[in-house]
Amino acid sequence: MHGNWGGIRSYIESEYPDYDSYADDEEGYWYRPWCDWKYYNGDDPMEYQKLFGQFTSNGPVYVPAGESAPAPEVDGATLAQAAWDAVTIPTATISYNPMVGDVGATIVGMDTWVWATGDTPKEVEVTATAGSTTATITPTASMLTLQPKDGTAKCTGFGIPWTEENDAKGTDCKIVFNRSSAHFKDGVTPVDIKVSYAITYTATDGASGSMDTHTTSTTTTIPVAEIQTIIVQPTDEP
Repeated sequence: MHGNWGGIRSYIESEYPDYDSYADDEEGYWYRPWCDWKYYNGDDPMEYQKLFGQFTSNGPVYVPAGESAPAPEVDGATLAQAAWDAVTIPTATISYNPMVGDVGATIVGMDTWVWATGDTPKEVEVTATAGSTTATITPTASMLTLQPKDGTAKCTGFGIPWTEENDAKGTDCKIVFNRSSAHFKDGVTPVDIKVSYAITYTATDGASGSMDTHTTSTTTTIPVAEIQTIIVQPTDEP
């Protein structure tokens, strides 16, 4: 063979460990980790290059004929991020009390109890495995954040369903409306609902850490009514 075979051989031996042991084997295969941009779930070239470098740093391995190809090795932090990218946390849903009349209206000036229903997760756990690595991602939230039109909310938790027994104990989430819904379209008052999740992860390769906070947002409506009162001036007349 002519040309710079010495340089090529040095490159091959540096890139493929124990190359000489398999040089004459025509049945087995070398497997090398590789990342393709078209499968990247993002649009940041710098992040892609970082992931590419992490994944391909594992190097090639030789697999004799008849044996299975190696499972891809992914570091715990990368696996955790990939798993989180596939997660969708549902937006919050709520119920409230009081609910008066056919439309289930609450009342201006009263404490309106609000609580998250069963469709609102306080904690989510997601596990993903690639090769010998398993990563577990745990988003957790501590309270609802409510922003009603024409009212003031105070929440330090996810609320407590109203019952006669709970009424004496109190709640950690309530709204006081200061105006009826009569001036809103369809006669209901909009309430914005947000839940912020702190995200942590651990992995079997020892990796652990946190990710950016994730916040779900939605808007619901609550009908608000007024109780009309008539004030009568007392007189001295019998």
